[in-house]
Amino acid sequence: MLAKVESRSLWGIEARKVEVEVDITGGLPCFNIVGLADTAVKESKDRVISAIKNSGFKFPPKRITINLAPADLRKEGAGYDLAIAVGILAATGELDQCLVGDKVFCGELSLDGSLRPINGMLPMISAPGISGKDTVIIIPQGNSKEAGVVRGIKTYPARRLGDVVDFLKGVSGIAPSDTTAGTEDCYAAGAGQEMDFSDVKGQWHVKRGLEVAAAGGHNVIMIGPPGSGKTMLAQRLITILPDLRFEEMLETTKVHSVSGLLNSGNHLISRRPFRMPHHTISYAGLVGGGTRLRPGEISLAHNGVLFLDELPEFRRDALEALRQPMEGGEVVISRASTSLRYPAKFMLVAAMNPCPCGYFTDPKRECHCTPPMIQRYLSKVSGPLLDRIDIHLEVPSLKYKEMSGKSRGESSETIRQRVENARAIQKCRYEGISISCNARLGSKDTEKYCVTDREASELLKLAILELGLSARGYDKVLKIARTIADLSGKEVISAEHISEAVNYRSLDRDLGF
Repeated sequence: MLAKVESRSLWGIEARKVEVEVDITGGLPCFNIVGLADTAVKESKDRVISAIKNSGFKFPPKRITINLAPADLRKEGAGYDLAIAVGILAATGELDQCLVGDKVFCGELSLDGSLRPINGMLPMISAPGISGKDTVIIIPQGNSKEAGVVRGIKTYPARRLGDVVDFLKGVSGIAPSDTTAGTEDCYAAGAGQEMDFSDVKGQWHVKRGLEVAAAGGHNVIMIGPPGSGKTMLAQRLITILPDLRFEEMLETTKVHSVSGLLNSGNHLISRRPFRMPHHTISYAGLVGGGTRLRPGEISLAHNGVLFLDELPEFRRDALEALRQPMEGGEVVISRASTSLRYPAKFMLVAAMNPCPCGYFTDPKRECHCTPPMIQRYLSKVSGPLLDRIDIHLEVPSLKYKEMSGKSRGESSETIRQRVENARAIQKCRYEGISISCNARLGSKDTEKYCVTDREASELLKLAILELGLSARGYDKVLKIARTIADLSGKEVISAEHISEAVNYRSLDRDLGF
């Protein structure tokens, strides 16, 4: 007898429809799974057999063939267990085919018949084009809160295989997922911040640079001796960024769901991610990939901040791979058999020392590095990568007066208010086009929206001749000036805005990158 059951397969952070076809015929008992299945899928036969028996149903001692269609789509993970089990029960007559034909089944089975949560449930149930409002999706209880994030989709979380069968037969009911988890009012973004910019003493110009970066979504690099506060400042950048919109929450949550980083108490990412990978991270760990093509740190930092401390210590190939995602906002992971896209709209914040010992620019400490040592150290960060970093900030050592002072600077809430006002101006300006902030402006958009007065144009021309900026560097200066003007509430970029923007590119000249 033949039965067909619908399930879902992950393709990056998207989902595709998978039809589980079950054929049971006479012959020697065997259990075969076909359809480009990986090891975890093929091992499901042992889980399914035990789950069916331990749930009180008879397992047919016949020839069973499971086909996962389409056959050219690679199937990974244990999320097909429930669909396979339901398909077998339908093929044996335990369930009527009409009871399962219009429903979707996703979940992993334990040997005792209970359902375990799976990764990627959010993209599975919210896939456009395959999840209509009338679609009924049966999922594990452990994924109920994650499923409740999406409104308009009927999801029914079950605890055991027996509960699913009783629900399909109408013997007992299953309460649908609580969709109040999908309301924006449930999440007060920015609440519970433990760090604050007022904790940082001194470094006023660095704080101003980070404020400009947050207002325009610009990438930043900080260079200074050890202990000057680079890491402390970077960690507090997240406290002045604007709140995530609900659509951004869903995008960010999908990436974390696919990566298996969600738990029962964190089913919706409501605050901007802050990722701080160690410098020993591999290429695949930073960019994405591996045997199962999983998202890397740049995708986990989507809509948030990627902080790379001790930048020259990272692998050269991993750093160079950041160049395209920094501009395109996504990463394409290609292999011989497949190619996946993951979102990667992140703010890069990098920190490094000016030399191997760290004291090349410190007026109080003697640097013991030779010029060739310094040059080799700095050359670990390539010019093309640095050219893509908008704002360069020099972070000097604090003086005793600054360290011992009792005065506190502006709070993160005060700075964040100015940042949000600037972002509101940008949102109004770019309404109707796919630009979220000034840093995402293309060349034509830069020419259209970054309008300068005569004095600003003359100053910009002089600065380019002095610094020898590339065409990309020229665009970066204009975008930074546009953000500074937005913070001032000005529509036209003036000379003072250009002057401050040019100062944020001065490390090109001072340290000889």
